Amino acid sequence: MRRGSNRYDSSVTAPAPTGFRPGPKYVLMLGALAALPAITTDMYLPSLPTVAADFGSPEAAAQFTISGMLIGGAVGQLVIGPLSDRYGRRKPVMFGVLAHVLVSILCAFAPNIGTLIGLRMLQGFFNAAASVVAIAVIRDRFVGSDAARLLSQLMLVIGVAPLFAPTIGGAVIKFAEWRWIFGLLALIGLSLVLVVWRFLPETLPAERRRIAGPRGIAAGYRELLTDGKFMAVAVIPGLGMAVIMSYVVGSTFVFQEEYGLNEQQFALVFAINGIALVGSAQINAALVRKVAPLRLLRAGLVLQLIFATGLLAVVITGFGGLIAVMVGLWLVLGMQGMIPANASVLALGNYGHMAGTAAALMGAMQAGVAGIVSPLVGFLGSGGVAMVSVMMGAMLLAILILGLATPAYRRGGAWQQHFG
Repeated sequence: MRRGSNRYDSSVTAPAPTGFRPGPKYVLMLGALAALPAITTDMYLPSLPTVAADFGSPEAAAQFTISGMLIGGAVGQLVIGPLSDRYGRRKPVMFGVLAHVLVSILCAFAPNIGTLIGLRMLQGFFNAAASVVAIAVIRDRFVGSDAARLLSQLMLVIGVAPLFAPTIGGAVIKFAEWRWIFGLLALIGLSLVLVVWRFLPETLPAERRRIAGPRGIAAGYRELLTDGKFMAVAVIPGLGMAVIMSYVVGSTFVFQEEYGLNEQQFALVFAINGIALVGSAQINAALVRKVAPLRLLRAGLVLQLIFATGLLAVVITGFGGLIAVMVGLWLVLGMQGMIPANASVLALGNYGHMAGTAAALMGAMQAGVAGIVSPLVGFLGSGGVAMVSVMMGAMLLAILILGLATPAYRRGGAWQQHFG
């Protein structure tokens, strides 16, 4: 596309195939694929203190077994996304999830924290295939509000991970070693391979594939990287994930050590906050039928920062105790459902011809930004103030990028004309 063209003009947006209406089973399958990295993270969460004690490592090292998986996922998406544009969606996702199964088994036998961190990076690299292909499949068939609505519906499935995965992980370490969690993750991965083999049709026909070698792949990434508006919007899901992961890596220590909750109580609190994520995503799916994705994104970011400011005041002063912290987190996380789906649709809208590559770069930034930002919670002390401060920093940065690098907050811009 010419550099001077309007990349966000609907007239140049490649239309998705029409006539397909996804049923509940289809949404469930894509949601399970997209949720695999989250399940791999959240099921392991309750065991973080046990892992640190078992290996005699500091809390920050144990937390890096989470961040390392995100960094591995960032690299994995950059590799697997273009491969899915060249070879179709089915082969890369099946290979990646099978490799996830193998690495999960190896994690169960890790002899030290360093080896576990390395294996978790590999685990993130391979299960990135599941999430990047799920997003690319959506872009293969949908654009605009239809895509935003389907992405929001996927959050209902993805949200099951925070609702149930820590509870399952807590139950495992109550009756067995934490290493058995990785055996269960291997079994989940194997089940997903069978589901994909049986039920996921190829959504990228041969005539639409990008037959590109290393130079062509590099050219595709160069096109995306030089599109300032794409980059500005594509990084917002990453900053949103940084908010979530700052909460994820900090909440274990905040609730179990600062407020004295046991593993089962923490899992319950985590599930309650998961309801906020799921519920807001479904509200977004309903609103996007009448309200443009850009408007929902702008409002969600501002409201989330306002709620986070109140939460920071609570954790600093101690006002309201545990209940006030839970309410504040519920409101902050509740806004998250209005951010990634809408930002993703705006970023991917004009890149249907290389949806895998675009989804990979966006996913890589999502995992990479979150992997870089979330360890700050541990470095700042792992307490409530550290957790909320890092969350607020990511929110503020997202608003500044959207406001300064795009016309999203200015009247009369091309985005307002196209997205309303």
